Amino acid sequence: MRTKLLAIALILAAAGFARVSPADLNLKDLEGRSVHLRDYRGKPVVLNFWATWCVPCNDEMPLLVEEKQKWTARGVVFIAASLDDRKTRSGVPDFLRKFHVDFPVWVGAGADDLGKLGMGEAVPATAFLDETGVIFARVQGEIKRPGLEERLEWVTGDRKGAPPKILLHNL
Repeated sequence: MRTKLLAIALILAAAGFARVSPADLNLKDLEGRSVHLRDYRGKPVVLNFWATWCVPCNDEMPLLVEEKQKWTARGVVFIAASLDDRKTRSGVPDFLRKFHVDFPVWVGAGADDLGKLGMGEAVPATAFLDETGVIFARVQGEIKRPGLEERLEWVTGDRKGAPPKILLHNL
């Protein structure tokens, strides 16, 4: 299994869409504590970049909340990384209450973080990481249920079939 994952990662890296080395991100949680993406290795992760002022982010968050309930039992971790700045960060708690977000929420993300992870320049943007921390797929723009479920079925399944499309543009 590890050899197969490495082979996929190498193919993705050669195509310029993924890294062979695990991704990392260092931000703060809502209580101001440092959080690290590397702490979630061992589990598949859905890392969603969003902002309170982003209309498509408001449209997709209910889907992420709903799907989190389904996929947690299969070991998937959902993380929401907010790009709200000092001017809009005060709206984060209301946003989270409105959509009943019950997964980890990180603050302080910025354009540099999006760029470092190859996410593009706009939100929403979602990275899918395998249990080794390697990004195996990205969605730029609002994610839709079929795209989300296809990627999660693949990463939590036997991975014998073709991997999902490496990059979806939904902008």
